[in-house]
Amino acid sequence: MTAPTNTFLTTAAIGNREDLADIIYRISPTQTPVLNLASKTKATATTHEWQTQDLAAASGSNEQAEGDDASAKSITPTVRLTNRTQISTKTVIVSGTQMSGTNPAGRKDELGYQVSMAALEIKRDMETSLTQNDLSVGGATRRSRGLRGWVVDNVNRNGGTLASYTASGGLGSAYTPGTQRAFVESQVKDVLQQIYTAGGMPDTIMLPPAAKQTFSGFTGNATRMDKSEDSKLYAAVDFYVSDFGTIEAVPNRFMATRDVFILQSDKLAVAYMRPFQTKELAATGDAEKRELIVEWTLECRAPKAHGAIYDIL
Repeated sequence: MTAPTNTFLTTAAIGNREDLADIIYRISPTQTPVLNLASKTKATATTHEWQTQDLAAASGSNEQAEGDDASAKSITPTVRLTNRTQISTKTVIVSGTQMSGTNPAGRKDELGYQVSMAALEIKRDMETSLTQNDLSVGGATRRSRGLRGWVVDNVNRNGGTLASYTASGGLGSAYTPGTQRAFVESQVKDVLQQIYTAGGMPDTIMLPPAAKQTFSGFTGNATRMDKSEDSKLYAAVDFYVSDFGTIEAVPNRFMATRDVFILQSDKLAVAYMRPFQTKELAATGDAEKRELIVEWTLECRAPKAHGAIYDIL
């Protein structure tokens, strides 16, 4: 049927208000697993340093003659580790009209909303740097070395060149990838054994999304259960009980798809020289300007406590 003649329809109306929901929906991911996992500490200089030390090797012949004179043990000196602080920023500029002359849907304060979005974006940038940066860079435009540059002691890889955190006076040397191969459970077991032998106690395995699905397919000694009473099929593995302890499996969207990290969380920290802050910039026109800034670096407190599987498909 059609409407009677001269029926005034919405298609002809001029003054109808638009139906715009007062909520803004976002699909972009904001979870930052390494940033959340690491503890927080303070940096007081652009070159951030800390110390680590290994115990002497265990000996099965530590017996002394009765009445023997004491002799000093050899002392292993500490090792100084270095990273550079990295400045991460986002600048927001909102016009005076948008600030006061409009009524935007989904937020009451346009400037505040844009600053909050910038903070989320910086955290995503930091997460990418924390997982993928291999070199520490000094100078005016500094870069913090990420996990790829620190986790080089207990690894399973397929060629390529590992980064170094001691070369070039602490600036390190670059990582070059090897040939990719399938991700299999034996690689995880290998690295866990290496970490345990070195003295580490890892609690987290961090994986890119595809590798997390592969990891959930590892059989181990487990029997998967179909809990039919609540109509759920549990096909994911979130905790892995190994010969050397239990580790939690955490997916990470921002790490390289060819890397898997096995981490001891209490041996990681993000050191802030300047925590997140918002600076009001001078007005140069009819707009409000804000700069969100943070200066930070990764403090890998004991590199041998961690491990990695590199070059996975």
